[in-house]
Amino acid sequence: MPSHSMRSPLIPPIVIMGVQGSGKTTIGNLLAKRLGVPLMDGDSLHSVANKEWMASGHALSDAQRLPWLHEVGRRLALGSGSGIVVACSALKRSYRDLLRDEAPTMFTVFARGDLDLIYARITARRHEYMPPSLLRTQFDDLEGLEADEPGVTVDIARSPEEIVDQVIASIPKEGAVHAH
Repeated sequence: MPSHSMRSPLIPPIVIMGVQGSGKTTIGNLLAKRLGVPLMDGDSLHSVANKEWMASGHALSDAQRLPWLHEVGRRLALGSGSGIVVACSALKRSYRDLLRDEAPTMFTVFARGDLDLIYARITARRHEYMPPSLLRTQFDDLEGLEADEPGVTVDIARSPEEIVDQVIASIPKEGAVHAH
């Protein structure tokens, strides 16, 4: 059979999760390029009201966050089968469960790093609406991947290239991810 007619393995929708400054977009950009799929920054889907609220130094409540999570989930679902990488904080297990309700084959990459490293990174950059003061609240909310969540935890102290190599090696092959 000619190679052009062979199906390529399906790439599950991938979420890069973690606190601000953990490199979600950097990792996501490189991963999306390597996989040949689009990258979406979940932050771009926040409402103007949410962005203004965070810019004023306030963390979002779950009620404020819910419509945003549903929209991120819809985008993930649209990428199921064709592949998509989404950078999205997804700090709590309940948030990731909501995303998986929309996109059951979702694969999660947890960009994990320590507070000091991340604080140094975010104080050296400007973000549209996330002040460094919100970092502590994000760490307070952060729940790492649990054993039953398809995904991989990566150490952000490593280079983006090493991280992406680890992620690609960890992505399940077609049919290996099952909905809960």
